[in-house]
Amino acid sequence: MKSIFLVVLLSLGLVCSAQVFIERGMIEYEVRTNNHKSFGEGIWAEAARNNFPKFSTTYYQLTFSGPKSIYKFNRYDQASKLASWYGNEEDNVWYNDLTTGIFVDQKNIFNDTYLLSDSLTKIKWRLDPTESREIAGFTCRKATGVLFDSVYVFAFYTDEIVTSGGPMGITGLPGMIMGITIPRMFTSWVAVKVQVNDVAENKIIAPTKGKKKKATEIQENVEKVTKDWGSWGQQAVWKLFL
Repeated sequence: MKSIFLVVLLSLGLVCSAQVFIERGMIEYEVRTNNHKSFGEGIWAEAARNNFPKFSTTYYQLTFSGPKSIYKFNRYDQASKLASWYGNEEDNVWYNDLTTGIFVDQKNIFNDTYLLSDSLTKIKWRLDPTESREIAGFTCRKATGVLFDSVYVFAFYTDEIVTSGGPMGITGLPGMIMGITIPRMFTSWVAVKVQVNDVAENKIIAPTKGKKKKATEIQENVEKVTKDWGSWGQQAVWKLFL
């Protein structure tokens, strides 16, 4: 009986010692948007639905090492690519430093390039210990948070990747965010690939291109410009300042 108990303990020890916690790597996210719903209502929206694909898919990459990460455009799904005048996101960059609590973003806003910096958004998360799913080979737990005072975000994170990061400026969970759904933006972000070897850590640096502004200042200005644009204006603000 003692020998069986010892074998069990040794087996448990081997399982625990084999568990690996990832501190650096690259994650590719598939970003999928229902364009027809995001257009809202009105004459323009109806015309747009006749000229745009219902769904569009874009791929982004998050490179991270310890507390620092950089999130950048990678490629379009060409079959569903939107016209460039609808919004050019190729040059947008999100840089987060969890140690200092500061982000530096390079954003294309109304055809001007801005270098925005501010404190990382503090999201009040509610963890759900009962719901989980597998994403890109990782077991992920569910959490719910609120952005922009009233926009719900549903996230799945894994504590197997220790960096408390995620796509764009969405952070603050006890591990890496592998999946996000924001119903009011009709968009989801899902990790489709994780790479831990040959990670370009030297590229995890804050962007330097653009007019330097506080993010809150530019957001206030954009909200004033788009306040009469209806739901599409809201979508534009949320998309720019996530």
